[in-house]
Amino acid sequence: MSSLVVLAFDDVNGAERMRDKMYDFQKRELIKLEDAAVVVRDEKGHAKVKQAHSLVGAGALGGAFWGMLIGLLFLAPWAGLIAGSAAGALSGKFGDIGIDDSFIKNVSEAIEPGDSALFLLAREARLERIREDLDGVEFEIIETNLSPEEEDQLRETFAAEEIAG
Repeated sequence: MSSLVVLAFDDVNGAERMRDKMYDFQKRELIKLEDAAVVVRDEKGHAKVKQAHSLVGAGALGGAFWGMLIGLLFLAPWAGLIAGSAAGALSGKFGDIGIDDSFIKNVSEAIEPGDSALFLLAREARLERIREDLDGVEFEIIETNLSPEEEDQLRETFAAEEIAG
């Protein structure tokens, strides 16, 4: 079973610092990463996504997955009905693969302008042990589990998006 995990930080550099620490956690077998991305929201609320290719192997989902998820989380409210219908379509797509609305709502509320987050698709994550090792580092953990079937659906959906794109 995989987990979609978001580590949210109240500064723009926290996610990149944590990304660098993930190398050590992987070596110590505290987490197995399938894919990862750093998201930084500037003061105007715009999100910049950097996929963490160096942390993951060939099984990574790719830019289509992260782009759509981040787009859903941070759709500009001024986009009106177009954003509403797009958000509904995206939300439905993510709901079909086990990423529920409450997870999406919690993540979008946790990452405000001026914040950053490390998004992880992880297997065998020992988050409590990681939290202990990071005593003194302030961050919020938001996660949702994906069954093997949901993970397969996620890979099939976004592999098709990459090919179509």
